[in-house]
Amino acid sequence: MHATIDADTCTGCGLCCDTCPSVFHMGDVVAEVIADPVPEAAEKSCKEAADNCPVEAIKVTE
Repeated sequence: MHATIDADTCTGCGLCCDTCPSVFHMGDVVAEVIADPVPEAAEKSCKEAADNCPVEAIKVTE
């Protein structure tokens, strides 16, 4: 599984970092993916972060 963040869409709210800190980290302005591929143990929380992103900036692919 892979996760990407659209930096042009991300508002930097930090929700993904709170939900799945092993995959997402707050950069200077927007969130960044720090684990690619997504570790198996973090797949569920990564999908949850994508589903809950208020601006749909996170894409998850298999």
